[in-house]
Amino acid sequence: MTKLSRIAPALLACALAACAGTNTDKSQATTAPTASGTTAAADVSTQLPRYHWKLQDARASGGGRIDALFARDDKPLTLDFADSRVSVRNACNGIGGSYTLQGDTLTFGPMMGTMMACTNPKLTALDGAVTTRLTGKSQVALTAGASPSLKITLANGDVLTFAGEETAETKYGGPGKQVFLEVAPQRVACNHPLIPNHQCLSVREIVYGDNGVKTSTGQWHPLYEEIEGYNFQAGTRNVLRLKQFTRKNVPADASANVYVLDMVVESGKG
Repeated sequence: MTKLSRIAPALLACALAACAGTNTDKSQATTAPTASGTTAAADVSTQLPRYHWKLQDARASGGGRIDALFARDDKPLTLDFADSRVSVRNACNGIGGSYTLQGDTLTFGPMMGTMMACTNPKLTALDGAVTTRLTGKSQVALTAGASPSLKITLANGDVLTFAGEETAETKYGGPGKQVFLEVAPQRVACNHPLIPNHQCLSVREIVYGDNGVKTSTGQWHPLYEEIEGYNFQAGTRNVLRLKQFTRKNVPADASANVYVLDMVVESGKG
């Protein structure tokens, strides 16, 4: 078995502490749209953290599409707002910074990112295209409803349009519990009430101390549902930091617990 590749100690400590903050209770509040369908400016602050904002369109001041922001066809650029910070996902590096909202003015603080080298030049350009645009003051408009939309007009006239997808906290009505599961490199046969010959993930719980040292490891057992946001690859085992939520209305063929991927802490070949 090959040695697991691990995140740096400082990042592991951050992983254990869940450094990227979670939504506060105020982010769970609902707001009524104005007559035009756009939420009142005072309500935007409560709506921003409720969704993952996925980039749908980006137009330069002259009207042309900003192709540099669409380097990944499979994963659109996504913004997450929480605890006065914005995180950018699906670029090459992890990017984030502070933000403030006053009325309909959204102000981004300096953006910082990890220093991972990108082999794809389009991803390298994507990082630059993001950090140069998410800076300073911009105007924001949020349309509420079943399919919320966020439009950010930058100081240079560029217009970015995002579609909102509910966060797990919004979907399941709570902050969730942080847990760590190790996923085995091979699935196992398991009994499913509706799926014959079902193959489940094989997992075991890992508990870490505040210093990042592993204190206990549970027994392997089948997980009857998939982990939201996690793509299993046979032959690779992972330790995952997850958010565990409890369903309020449990379907007959589902578990009361829902696991949502937060971070891959360790990864290696089994």
